[in-house]
Amino acid sequence: MRRALGAATGIAALLLTTLVLPATTAQAVECGTANAALRAPVTASSVEPGTPFTADAAVDGDPGTRWSSDHQNTAQWLRVDLGSSKRVCGVTLAWEAAYSTAFRLEVSTDGTSWTTAYSTTDGRGGQQELALDATGRYVRLTSTARATQYGVSLWEFAIRTASGTDSPKLLSYGKPAFASTYQDNAGCGGCTPAKVTDLNPATRWATAEGTGWVDPGWISVDLGATAQLSSVVLQWDPAYATAFQVQTSATAQQWTTVYETTTGTGFKQTIPVSGSGRYVRVNLLKRSGPYGYSLWEFQVYGTGGNPTAPPAPAPDPGNPLRLVWSDEFNTTAGTKPDSAKWRPEVGTGQNAELQFYTNNNNAFTDGGGNLVLEARREVTPGSACPVDPVSGSGTCQYTSARLITEGKASWTYGRVEARIKVSGGKGLWPAFWMLGDDIFRGTPWPGSGEIDIMEHLGREPNTAYQTIHGPAYFGGGGIGKPLDIGRDVAGEFHVFRADWTSRGITFSIDGTQVLAIDKATVEATRGPWVFDKPFFILLNNAVGGDWPGPPDAGTAFPQRMLVDYVRVYQ
Repeated sequence: MRRALGAATGIAALLLTTLVLPATTAQAVECGTANAALRAPVTASSVEPGTPFTADAAVDGDPGTRWSSDHQNTAQWLRVDLGSSKRVCGVTLAWEAAYSTAFRLEVSTDGTSWTTAYSTTDGRGGQQELALDATGRYVRLTSTARATQYGVSLWEFAIRTASGTDSPKLLSYGKPAFASTYQDNAGCGGCTPAKVTDLNPATRWATAEGTGWVDPGWISVDLGATAQLSSVVLQWDPAYATAFQVQTSATAQQWTTVYETTTGTGFKQTIPVSGSGRYVRVNLLKRSGPYGYSLWEFQVYGTGGNPTAPPAPAPDPGNPLRLVWSDEFNTTAGTKPDSAKWRPEVGTGQNAELQFYTNNNNAFTDGGGNLVLEARREVTPGSACPVDPVSGSGTCQYTSARLITEGKASWTYGRVEARIKVSGGKGLWPAFWMLGDDIFRGTPWPGSGEIDIMEHLGREPNTAYQTIHGPAYFGGGGIGKPLDIGRDVAGEFHVFRADWTSRGITFSIDGTQVLAIDKATVEATRGPWVFDKPFFILLNNAVGGDWPGPPDAGTAFPQRMLVDYVRVYQ
């Protein structure tokens, strides 16, 4: 993978180049300041292989993400669909160090026939603010010569349109939705049409079991007023359509097809469309399997309508990062966890664990700057656990500690890290992880989301695991990776870290990257992304469970998990 050759900030070069204008556009225009390309449908000639530098990174409004082409071919292009024909009056190109020395800006009304609005053979990179006056639905940057041996790369491709024009926006949020059938039973409780317009990627609509598991089916949304459409986004459940149509209507009676396919791929599909109507429908013609149809999200973008503004997205962490929360555990020996930061979860665990979590009896500081989570061979009278193979008893034979920040502190995005010396021995399962706050507000796991920054199995002494779980990838199907550090993880302290933004999560151990998980890739290949919301932190030292297996007679107790610090940066 090619590393960035330059920073995304501090680029100030402004090129003086030849502007090519159609003869009919000599009059000045009042140029707007809004970025019409922001999160618009975008395609590219290529993407640098094995990287997350996809085309949409150039129009996401984030100066720290970029599109990068491959370096096999000199000619490369990036094309943005504005949704409808607009008068384009300005373009900003924020080049990465791999810039173009010769390129054109072109416009088109149909995506086929192109008119050059700007060209240069003297490109010098940096940030270029280019004035132009041209009209079209599509705007394309075509590079014909490059400055380096690599491809071409842009941090941002912003487009400004003449005043009076309107940039595409989300029109379907919170709008009424209707469907041929819907499911509401033990298999999919409350899977109503409204779930596709709620911007909650953990909820979905599904056709009714039995009566809805047939072809065809449909789901529609009422935008509240006539709209000009630019794109439709479908996030499919595994029960997707291989053949379907996107249709519009003024009355929900007569429908006009603006898109159709017989090769639906499932997962996330962003579909450029051009049409108008108050109602938008997905007409479902052929199922991918024996079940019905199901969608996590059905989003409509365009202009007009009667849109409800969606909640503002959480900001990404700043640069540089700043410490916003921490616990350093620098208290006298025997001090219980700070009740302003942590609360104990009391009772038995999940996943066939064998311990009973106590009310801080097993959590205390050691006087050396560490929090201790101590697992003991200790009976809890009146409790019930899976049968312990050592004692043969169904009464919980072990005690331990589980602490959470829920109700005290939670975060959306940031660097979350802890320095930990894990417990060891067969049957031990220490963990440092996060859960979505909404697990306590009606969103069951795995829809709540789970970020495992560290899990260690005593039976695999050299290995630590880092994983995410969501509604379509959980349990053994979670997205993660182990790291074998080459020695017993329990032998010393290690720093376990997650760097989490709106674009994905990167995991590391002791500064070594283990896994980078890209949001767009997950949505396109695994299912919905549920990590754009508040999460809280958990620390626990479990005994037994389905994954690690139980301790045996040779497992020594007590077993201590030591935490030097927990820190959150944003």
